[in-house]
Amino acid sequence: MTNISIEDAQLLEYLLDHVSHGSEYFRAKYIADVLGLSAKQVGARLARLSVKADGVQIEKWGRGKSTTWKVTMSD
Repeated sequence: MTNISIEDAQLLEYLLDHVSHGSEYFRAKYIADVLGLSAKQVGARLARLSVKADGVQIEKWGRGKSTTWKVTMSD
């Protein structure tokens, strides 16, 4: 994994704690509530992590009132 910020690492840890096998879907606004960030901050970090993080695949899945992200554990 490329060097990531402390906030990005906290977000990645949250995702890894909630996706043990397979895939899960997350809304940025709900992650934001847990981590004390704005939904926009979470979205920007997820987009960054989708490129930098190893062992997990992060995809922008859908968009409504808040973006949905699909997180899949890599084998």
